[in-house]
Amino acid sequence: MSKAKFKPKHLGRHSEHVIDELDLIPWDLGPIRVTLDATEFTSLCPVTGQPDFGSVEIEYEPKAHIVETKSLKLYLRRFRDTKQFNEVIVATIADDFFHQVAPDWVTVTGKFNVRGGIQPTVRATRS
Repeated sequence: MSKAKFKPKHLGRHSEHVIDELDLIPWDLGPIRVTLDATEFTSLCPVTGQPDFGSVEIEYEPKAHIVETKSLKLYLRRFRDTKQFNEVIVATIADDFFHQVAPDWVTVTGKFNVRGGIQPTVRATRS
C-alpha cells in the first residue's frame, strides 16, 4: 500500500452521525475490482413517506484510493431519512462516490423490494 498517510475520521471511533464525505485509503497495488454490498439499505418513499428496503451494490476499479467501509456505512445511512425516488438515490450515490473516490469507473446497482407487484432495479455507471 502507498506510504501516504491514512488518517481515517471514523474508523476506530464512535460515530453516531451520518456523513457526506467518505474516508479514503491510499491504493497503489495495481488494478483490482472491488464490490461492496449493502444488503440492508433503507430510504423513504417520496410520496407516502413509508420505508423502502433493498440492497445497494457498489462496484469500482480504484485508481489512487479505496473507500474505507465504515465511512461508506455512515454515508449510506444518510438515506434512511431521505424521501426520494430509488432512481435519484442510486444516481446520487454514483455521483458522490465517483467524485470523492475518483476511481476509473463505478457502477452502483440498487435492487429494491417489491412495491405494487414490481421490483425496481436501478443501475448507474460513472467513468
